[in-house]
Amino acid sequence: MNFKDKFSNEERRLKTEDPGMSETLSLHLKEWLPPSKKIVIACIGTDRSTGDAFGPLVGSMLKQQTLETFHLYGTLEEPLHALNLIEQINRIKRTHNHPYILAVDACLGKSASVGSVVLGKGSISPGSALKKDLPPIGDLHISGMVNVSGFMEHVVLQNTRLHTVMQMAAKVAAAIQLSDAKRVKHTMESAPVTTFKGTINRLPKTMK
Repeated sequence: MNFKDKFSNEERRLKTEDPGMSETLSLHLKEWLPPSKKIVIACIGTDRSTGDAFGPLVGSMLKQQTLETFHLYGTLEEPLHALNLIEQINRIKRTHNHPYILAVDACLGKSASVGSVVLGKGSISPGSALKKDLPPIGDLHISGMVNVSGFMEHVVLQNTRLHTVMQMAAKVAAAIQLSDAKRVKHTMESAPVTTFKGTINRLPKTMK
């Protein structure tokens, strides 16, 4: 759970109720993610708090799908949270060579921004909304604005509507799935000659 108050030119903010939100977010992801490498998705949060379950919900929804260009960490079953974040970051770095990380986390902000999803360049600071000292994570991040900051954040998170968080998580998960399909298509279209030659080389001699 991070905190977001101000927005910059390095961010894109989308409203969950927008019917085209998932498609728009997927286009931004395709534009900003490096096309030639697999991406690590770190879905941060815990199912012990309704508001902070945004990240793990996204992770669990994605786990049910087949992703070709993403590696997934953080689900409701195996959450990525304050108690294991440092350990899991080290695990990611051991497993993947110079990983490009897309961090997904809930955040608190101004009342006018609640219900928004923010895609931003650079890292986020998990736990900052709750005054926790955790390492920053992410080369790119998606923050779901689940509730208002400023007073008794723990209570605010516990009283966040599950419907709001579920709706937001479903649209973000759909956007990542769409982005994955677009990235696969881009990879295939950018190397058609190589693919064609490889197919020819596998044909029986009588068909060449």
